[in-house]
Amino acid sequence: MANRRALHFVFKVGNRFETARFYRDVLGMKILRHEEFEDGCKAACNGPYDGKWSKTMVGYGPEGDHFVTELTYNYGIGSYQLGNDFLGITVASSQAISNARKLKWPLNEVGDGVFETKAPGGYKFYLQNCNPPQSDPVLKVTLAVSDLQKSLNYWSNLLGMKIYEKDEKEQRALLGYADNQCKLELQAIPGKVDHATGFGRIAFSCPQEELSDLEDLMKRENQKILTPLVSLDTPGKATVQVIILADPDGHEICFVGDEAFRELSKVDPEGNKLLDDAIAGDKSDEWFAAQKKPKATG
Repeated sequence: MANRRALHFVFKVGNRFETARFYRDVLGMKILRHEEFEDGCKAACNGPYDGKWSKTMVGYGPEGDHFVTELTYNYGIGSYQLGNDFLGITVASSQAISNARKLKWPLNEVGDGVFETKAPGGYKFYLQNCNPPQSDPVLKVTLAVSDLQKSLNYWSNLLGMKIYEKDEKEQRALLGYADNQCKLELQAIPGKVDHATGFGRIAFSCPQEELSDLEDLMKRENQKILTPLVSLDTPGKATVQVIILADPDGHEICFVGDEAFRELSKVDPEGNKLLDDAIAGDKSDEWFAAQKKPKATG
């Protein structure tokens, strides 16, 4: 469906300072916008937490034509448990590899010109030692599935993604909504997919008028809807409508109305400063240390 766009993947963050350093200084991404919230998100954007949290969007270019990462930080939670659900994001950037070596960030060569590295918290990134073949260096997001054919039926037949590649022997497939967008790779693994507490969420946009049709389709097909169609407010910015789904393995999928999202997601030139100010003003580490208590594990 040409009118749908791959938007972002959500990561939970325990250490904003080190995480910002990884995305800015190692990957070479930009802080596109940063927002602080006093209460938990109605669509569980920050996970099953009710307290204060923040959202930071980082990427190689504006959200209107780049796939970016959404970093969610819950005050008071220092780490999360990773499952086997998220297998990595692949980025074509020889500059990122050079940055990692210069900063002595751990790199492990796993293929010809392909290096594995990890963001703080353990999320894997695969860096290709080449220039990006498209304007956006983020090439694909890889998720684990327990039954490839069942997942392909969901993502292709129900959500309308085009199958670009399918390898029966390796039990993997590559899907997407457009040739020049970040792709979704599904990789079958033995056993069940475990999301633990560090689970993320992949997001796409579509015309707002299609959201209710998508919800109706999922109801007719008896598919799981985690959050029925809801409006989300961001103070001083556009209100967007979203619906949160779950695929056969429980991967969370957000569809957001494109028109309002394009307004909401404009690059904020103050993004860097807002993030740095928030990190500087976050005294939670000091408070927990003074109380001789560890930050909670999410």
